[in-house]
Amino acid sequence: MSTDPLVLRNARLPGSDELTDVEIVDGRVRRLGFLGGERGDGPAVESIDLGERWLIPGLWDNHVHFTQWAQLARRLDVSAAASAAEAARIVSGRIPRIAPGETLIGFGFRDGLWPDAPGRAVLDAVSGPVPVVLVSGDLHSVWLNSAALASRGLADHPTGLLREEDAFAVERALDSVPDAVSDTWADEAARVAATRGVVGIVDLEMVWNLDVWCRRIAAGTDSLRVEFGIYTEHLERAVAEGLRSGAVIAGTGGLLAVGPYKVITDGSLNTRTAYCFDDYPGLTGADAHGVLSVAPDDLLRWMRLASESGIRPAVHAIGDRANRIALDAFETLGCAGSIEHAQLLSRADVARFASLGVVASVQPEHAVDDRDVADRYWAGRTDRAFMLASLLRAGARLALGSDAPVAPLDPWVGIAAAVGRTRDGREAWHPEQGVSRQAALAASARGRHRVAIGDPADLAVCETDPFAASLDDLRRMSVAATLLGGRFTHRAL
Repeated sequence: MSTDPLVLRNARLPGSDELTDVEIVDGRVRRLGFLGGERGDGPAVESIDLGERWLIPGLWDNHVHFTQWAQLARRLDVSAAASAAEAARIVSGRIPRIAPGETLIGFGFRDGLWPDAPGRAVLDAVSGPVPVVLVSGDLHSVWLNSAALASRGLADHPTGLLREEDAFAVERALDSVPDAVSDTWADEAARVAATRGVVGIVDLEMVWNLDVWCRRIAAGTDSLRVEFGIYTEHLERAVAEGLRSGAVIAGTGGLLAVGPYKVITDGSLNTRTAYCFDDYPGLTGADAHGVLSVAPDDLLRWMRLASESGIRPAVHAIGDRANRIALDAFETLGCAGSIEHAQLLSRADVARFASLGVVASVQPEHAVDDRDVADRYWAGRTDRAFMLASLLRAGARLALGSDAPVAPLDPWVGIAAAVGRTRDGREAWHPEQGVSRQAALAASARGRHRVAIGDPADLAVCETDPFAASLDDLRRMSVAATLLGGRFTHRAL
């Protein structure tokens, strides 16, 4: 990616009122400081006055499901429902607008605290012959009415509530939008992300994403850098094609790179399938402790194949027992990688992240979303939930993300949650696990909390100092501009 030289003048760096200028050449920060009347490499250099705004490294969302995020605005929002009956009422209001042959798709239900259970009959009572598929807010379950079950060969399913791999299969089947339409939505979503200071994402959509993003970039989507994840069903193909984590894909202008190997070991808290040492209150039987999706021996086998082929493992683990199994696998293999989510940890395992070189890839807004359901189902253990400060003190590296569409693709939301552990005026939840603004910014910007000479000119310009902003101001941070390799992807100054 080649860009013309550029000088940004009268910038402030976070935590300082001193003004500085930044010279960008060949997509990198070449000089930083007071440049006076200098104009860089010749009279053609563009010079832009930032008006004493704050300049920070560009932000990354280290865990997204981008196609689903791009589709979210086109789905019925049922996230406000406090019961199955209320979700059904929301559905009933949309049914008259569904054309013959179409499926009503909704998103966002969280039934962990509902007084009634989601079931096919509840939806059937308001939907008639219209197929209805509701995806849970954590993506780990789907709720179908009888018409939708029948269309998928599941007419005899007793409840219509599918979990884990059965749910993922339904979610993959929902992605039947024509490529041209889906790509347009993705381009729009990428441009919106740039307005929030985002310069890159790790896309963990459950498809062969190499071809998807090559197509999108070829069509002109150029607002973000993308690292695409690889799932078990595609791992052998990736190895055969010689893909290696971090390798840039030719012909994409440096925008597309190979990401990690993603493997899901357990479920989620809201679906009560996160794999834990303790059982869930009220649950009995084989799944009372949650669901272990991959046997430890199989996990080792797939992680070994990935790591020995140069593909970094990224292991989904939410429950404390799942995290123990994942860390044990990293230790056995002696490879680095990440644990995605790391929501509930045993205290003995916290220090292992640093000693094993395992990144804690966490989504702080989940702590705010899940606090009440955690208090119920992880009662007596929530001091070990979302242990961001403890991980940092132990020397672990944090990488913040959203898990969009589970939470908004907006790093400022995650930064505010990581710092304050609260939202909507509520008392902070386990505030002892809050982290500093500097740490949260670094975890959202590939380890950088301050612009430095030699850095890629992936930058964001803020209207407020992020090191001094209130929690509310952090969450709604106004971003005046975003640059990718010295090229503006968003400019409102």
